[in-house]
Amino acid sequence: MLTFLRYWGPVCAYAGVIFYLSSLSHPEEHLPIVSHFSDKVLHAVEYAVFGALCFWALQGTLNVSWRPWAVPMAIVLASLYGVTDEFHQSFVPFRYSHVLDWVADTIGAILGVLAMHRAVSFSPANSIPEVGP
Repeated sequence: MLTFLRYWGPVCAYAGVIFYLSSLSHPEEHLPIVSHFSDKVLHAVEYAVFGALCFWALQGTLNVSWRPWAVPMAIVLASLYGVTDEFHQSFVPFRYSHVLDWVADTIGAILGVLAMHRAVSFSPANSIPEVGP
């Protein structure tokens, strides 16, 4: 159970933050930085973090035989959460739901998952075996 919380706790907490921010009718009043960037950029950055967290959790909790599927599973998981987020926003006063927001969410998730995959797969230079006579 502790392992599950270690990996999935941050995913659930971040999903809660996304849900909270989506519940705000005027998020720019609570987060002034929102008004300085394009809506699509904010969606992409938000879901890049979420995708990276999903990949990290899957990589840490999946059976070894399923780990090669962690990248596509994390992308699908984050993208599906983006769909539910857009649906949720459609019920919030002064907010709207748009398919291009979901596309930005998915692109961000892809970038975050691939960045985390690369970071996890990276091995330091001193770990390369020496080749010699």
